[in-house]
Amino acid sequence: MSKYRLKLDKNRCIHCKACEVHCKSKNNTPLGIKLGVHTSSLPVMKDGVPFIKASYQCCYHCEEPACVDVCPTEAMKRRESDGIVYVVQEECIGCEACIEACPWHIPVFNAATNTVLKCDFCMDRVDKGLKPACVTACTTHALSFGEKQK
Repeated sequence: MSKYRLKLDKNRCIHCKACEVHCKSKNNTPLGIKLGVHTSSLPVMKDGVPFIKASYQCCYHCEEPACVDVCPTEAMKRRESDGIVYVVQEECIGCEACIEACPWHIPVFNAATNTVLKCDFCMDRVDKGLKPACVTACTTHALSFGEKQK
């Protein structure tokens, strides 16, 4: 796995979806494409109080990513230094093999460019010591990012 981890504190999340908005803005993705997906359950009563479950799913940046192994052009890459998995857009031919190979189908096809996109933890920001856009945008600090604890 990546040396980094993105974690959601479900008790702090207010379901505002600022994480999705800032991810879309930073990555300039077309309508319908989300690199990080926030989901909310329908409200249920828990101890007499309405409760909504939250989750945030983005790429897991696997130790041995199947998406990298199947890419015929080697556009899908994994950085050795920190394990971040990313796509080199100029090398991607949009074959979608990576989408099928990913157990969670995390990469998404961008019909506007005929290429595949995926969360790269905003590695350009991480390289500057900053947090990913989704984490920076989280108004309640429910999303956190950092090195995994061993």
